[in-house]
Amino acid sequence: MGSPNYTNQDPPIFFLLGIPGLEQFHLWLSFPVCCLGTATVVGNITILNVVATEPTLHKPMYLFLCMLSVTDLAASLSTVPKLLAILWYGAGNISASACLTQMFFIHAFCMMESTVLLAMAFDRYVAICHPLRYATLLTDTVIARIGVAALMRGSLLMLPCPFLIRRLSFCRSHVIPHTYCEHMAVVKLACGDTRPNRVYGLTAALLVIGVDLFFIGLSYAFITQAVLRLSSHEAQSKALGTCGSHVCVILISYTPALFSFFTHRFGHHVPLHVHILLANVYLLFPPALNPVVYGVKTKEIHQRVVRVFQRGH
Repeated sequence: MGSPNYTNQDPPIFFLLGIPGLEQFHLWLSFPVCCLGTATVVGNITILNVVATEPTLHKPMYLFLCMLSVTDLAASLSTVPKLLAILWYGAGNISASACLTQMFFIHAFCMMESTVLLAMAFDRYVAICHPLRYATLLTDTVIARIGVAALMRGSLLMLPCPFLIRRLSFCRSHVIPHTYCEHMAVVKLACGDTRPNRVYGLTAALLVIGVDLFFIGLSYAFITQAVLRLSSHEAQSKALGTCGSHVCVILISYTPALFSFFTHRFGHHVPLHVHILLANVYLLFPPALNPVVYGVKTKEIHQRVVRVFQRGH
């Protein structure tokens, strides 16, 4: 399949190539993508429905889980429809405006998700280390403010990126060797000085991934310390069990994100198709697996989901 190679400086469109080197497998790759996209929609809507209809689940932990489900759904809907169009029909054409819009939403929602994961770590820290203050520290007002802060943080940090790209010229290729408009993948096509874009992208990523991972790690260091002080082995197991699902979600979310982030800047020897595949793992797997992890490892969610399906039959 040929792909257009424009030479005008102000591109009317870009062309998303898909997964370079694996074009012959695009149709086969669409099946797991379609399954993951479906699982994301079904799983996260199920979580939202269960929490919304069960008054006993109107607690901080589950309200944060709803925020995570909303950001996962939004990030998936920003990516999967165009990805399937590329894999099924080779429909990689995307206008410059649509490309920058997709870029903004994908990265902004990923930043929001990171903020929600940090809030969930704080929730577990307060629940285990300061249980008597839990109800007074995590009120409905505080939870609402955290939600607004996550929204504002992701939006404001990502807002300058499309404007910084607008100032660039694309005098070489307009073919993006990727499945979506990833910030650095677009910047690498530009002519001229791209240092402001690179510096801002690196700074924004470090302010989100670096800061959030530091405080998440700190929270779990305090949690581990508090758990080890418990005299009862049963109490230790119960305390760690409440954190198990969140730790799994953190590993699922941050591991491919960090790999993609460092590969763009330092992984020059990583084959391009491997990098693109892992960049898609970063966007496709966490939204699909998060509801499963919480559904399996969180007793209250698991019981309510089973009850919902039993009522359905």
